[in-house]
Amino acid sequence: MVARVNTVAFQGIEVLPVDVQVQMAAGLPAFTIVGLPDKAVGESRERVRAALGAMGLALPPKRITVNLAPADLLKEGSHFDLPIAVGLLVAMGVLPGEEISGYTVLGELGLDGSIASVAGVLPAAIGASAEDRGLICPAACGGEAAWAGRIEILAAPTLLSLINHFKGTQVLTPPEARLAAEEERYPDLRDIKGQETAKRALEVAAAGGHNLLMIGPPGSGKSMLAQRLPGLLPPLDPAEALEVSMIHSIAGHLEGGRMRRRRPFRDPHHSASLPALVGGGIRAKPGEISLAHNGVLFLDELPEFARGTLESLRQPLESGRAVVARANAHVTYPARVQLVAAMNPCRCGHLDDPSLTCGRAPRCALDYQSKISGPLFDRIDLHVEVPAVSPADLALPSPREGSAEVAVRIAAARAIQRTRYDGTEIRVNAQADGTLLEEVATPDAAGKALLTEAAERMKLSARGYHRVLRVARTLADLAGVEQVGRIQIAEALSYRRIAPGR
Repeated sequence: MVARVNTVAFQGIEVLPVDVQVQMAAGLPAFTIVGLPDKAVGESRERVRAALGAMGLALPPKRITVNLAPADLLKEGSHFDLPIAVGLLVAMGVLPGEEISGYTVLGELGLDGSIASVAGVLPAAIGASAEDRGLICPAACGGEAAWAGRIEILAAPTLLSLINHFKGTQVLTPPEARLAAEEERYPDLRDIKGQETAKRALEVAAAGGHNLLMIGPPGSGKSMLAQRLPGLLPPLDPAEALEVSMIHSIAGHLEGGRMRRRRPFRDPHHSASLPALVGGGIRAKPGEISLAHNGVLFLDELPEFARGTLESLRQPLESGRAVVARANAHVTYPARVQLVAAMNPCRCGHLDDPSLTCGRAPRCALDYQSKISGPLFDRIDLHVEVPAVSPADLALPSPREGSAEVAVRIAAARAIQRTRYDGTEIRVNAQADGTLLEEVATPDAAGKALLTEAAERMKLSARGYHRVLRVARTLADLAGVEQVGRIQIAEALSYRRIAPGR
């Protein structure tokens, strides 16, 4: 007789079914796990043996073989502990096999029989719901699994409590789906004095989901502006929140199983490696660009990132997905992000101040800014200068308009875009392309003439041309006008900065 238990393996955020087959046969006592297990799965033998021993159960002196099918799929992670243990208990007659077959099982076992939390419970629960199965998972992950909908969830704190539930001597309480407690206050835009052009660019970027590059000397407020962006963005809608939570669940970052409604804001240090930023590693994990999906990826000191690391962002920024290529498989993670970057104009940072510039100017700026390739530069919609703040500006009282007032205008512009792109996968103007972009952002005659002339003089690429149209469409939405006009085209062109040396 072969006992069977359903579990899953993960490939990106894709859930792949795995059949755990347990056979106890006559022969010399042995406990073997086959089916291409990694080190963590191979070590399940000792954790399962100790957990059963903690409950007073011993494995029979037989030849025990655990097969994880399909055998050619690599099995990674400690979440196979619980399905292996449950399969053994079914083979031993402790748990009913027919009832267990109606569940997907995952969890890590402690040596005392406790069931520890694991990554990926939310996508596993959604996969179980699609297969019309229930889910058996750790108690710590029950709230996370509850977001999958109306499925039966057994969130057990220990292996003994799970056995008692099926024996009818204990009832496991169904978990409740919970939202994470949001931060009460974000840094306010009112804290920034001066920098009206940069504030306007930040508002436009937030309204249309556009990529933004801020260039200015140290202390001009670039990082402060970026840190205030989360307070301007509208909360995630339910579909977006589910997408974000699935990625964070796979990465093991969904604290307490609580779903967040605020858009992610990730700001990795410039020493981050390519796998850390895009994804990968020995066990492929989502990188910062995927953890920022449907939110903001802020890269401070942009030229200080390794050249190869920056170039790896080009494809995800264009396609909205990060692909980790392996010899035996390709792992894909969603990566639809809004890139916000900041940099100094040169290495010393004081290019425009005659009293502070180094003797190598302007060569210093050319060398420093050339670390950013033309194709990456072209993928950034808005380029804005952030000059040093004068003492006179610092002495002024705080501006009357803060984040709350700006967020109202951004929410109104996003509502227009939501209605415009209803029924499509497009959510903001920055994602519009092709025929759809021509339909929604075609300027009037005066605007078209200006754009054509500017594209010739500025040597805009086809990508740059379309990005000007997208920004102009957002400017029109902020102004509440139906058709893009010359004034919107002119402002959008003012944000297309020509980098030195290009």
